[in-house]
Amino acid sequence: MRGLAALALCLAPAMGVAQGLSLGEPVSSGFVQSAVLVIDFERAFSESAFGARIGAELESEGQAIAAENRRIEAELVEEERSLTQRRPAMEAGAFRVLAEAFDEKVQRLRREQDEKARSLGARSEAARRQFAEAARPVLGTLMQQASAAVILELRAVFVAADAIDVTDEAIELIDGAIGDGSALTPAPEAVPESPAQPAPPETPASPAAPAAD
Repeated sequence: MRGLAALALCLAPAMGVAQGLSLGEPVSSGFVQSAVLVIDFERAFSESAFGARIGAELESEGQAIAAENRRIEAELVEEERSLTQRRPAMEAGAFRVLAEAFDEKVQRLRREQDEKARSLGARSEAARRQFAEAARPVLGTLMQQASAAVILELRAVFVAADAIDVTDEAIELIDGAIGDGSALTPAPEAVPESPAQPAPPETPASPAAPAAD
């Protein structure tokens, strides 16, 4: 990261002089001319029509998962209460079978809800990769218009002139090229390297199965 930032700072003046242009010098076309440009990818994604659509879809699905988690938790609490109330009238062996089945059900539901949350995260990452691929040729055109040799991620640069930040221009060009991206072929979701992932919001608690005597 520091090496990339240093490269941006050292390269820009040298390449600007080589091209006979100072860093971020505007020309008659009104478009900045610079050998080095920077872009805030996260802002370009979130403020683009593509990113807005993906964000709305993921937010809606996330809320649905959270609501489902709350419903499941309420049902499990009620089932646990019912099982506890029936315990005095049951034989220990019969109660143990029901208690173990209840515990297995709780664990299964937790795994299912966790998987839904992981899938949502994977879709978010896949959407960002798809956006980056779709934006690549658009950014190539932007580079040509600016006579640029490279576009760097703004967050990897220690300091940069506002004039060479082309995030707004990139958003406008990308929106014009792909719209909200609904016509693009969905990118495949990455397979998680490890099943250990943070629990989803409001994942139903695991009621402890009533202990058998």
